[in-house]
Amino acid sequence: MSFPLLLTFGLLSGVTSFLSGIFGMAGGLLLMGGLLMMVSVPNAMVLHGITQMTSNGWRAVLWRKRIDWKIFFRYFLGLAVSAAMFSGFRFVVDRNIATLLLGLMPFVSSLVPPSLVPQAGRRGGAEVCGFVSTTVQFLAGVSGPTLDVFFVKAEMDRRVVVATKAACQVITHLTKLVYFGFIVGGSSSEIFRIEVLALAAITAILGTSASRYILEALTDQNFRRYTQWILWVTGAVYLVQGTSGLLLARG
Repeated sequence: MSFPLLLTFGLLSGVTSFLSGIFGMAGGLLLMGGLLMMVSVPNAMVLHGITQMTSNGWRAVLWRKRIDWKIFFRYFLGLAVSAAMFSGFRFVVDRNIATLLLGLMPFVSSLVPPSLVPQAGRRGGAEVCGFVSTTVQFLAGVSGPTLDVFFVKAEMDRRVVVATKAACQVITHLTKLVYFGFIVGGSSSEIFRIEVLALAAITAILGTSASRYILEALTDQNFRRYTQWILWVTGAVYLVQGTSGLLLARG
């Protein structure tokens, strides 16, 4: 990885980790879109997995007393089913399709009535959440907006939501990293160089640590409102980018 590319990756990782630390999502969506413009799909998946696993892992450590471990272990059951299914197919999505899926995600998540989605705290909700979120991770590389649907009406404090989602995302990104880095293959060995791994870890930790003060200052109402606007704007950009990419490829 060249120095300019490495520098761009570091800045992108720090800024998106800061956003993820505040809203528990959004940052991963931005990071994935940026990486898809820089490197191949398998490389983007691996880099995203390393960065977001570190970011979410550090966030889970910072808010460890707020994690709902019952939801986490039930989530893992659904994740295991999805991972076993994809390991048999060894499927890698096209770059333009991945970008289009990123763009659709916030809008589909917003349009689905929460009453039709089993909330994570209810019976079967965390298991379904684990299966759906992991499936979306393998297809688009990001599942934050999907994950949020299962928590949107959960009777939890915003810090419990952020902490529990962070713990769930750690295991999901680890699974994605193993899938694209070792099971499917196709990722470059330079992605696993020490300077790339160190930069991902350091910028993710710094961005996540800085975000804690903003999260504490936000009200639950503003937390949800700002998250929605960021997701819609980001989704619109990716929809245009993915659609134009598909049209150019066909033309």
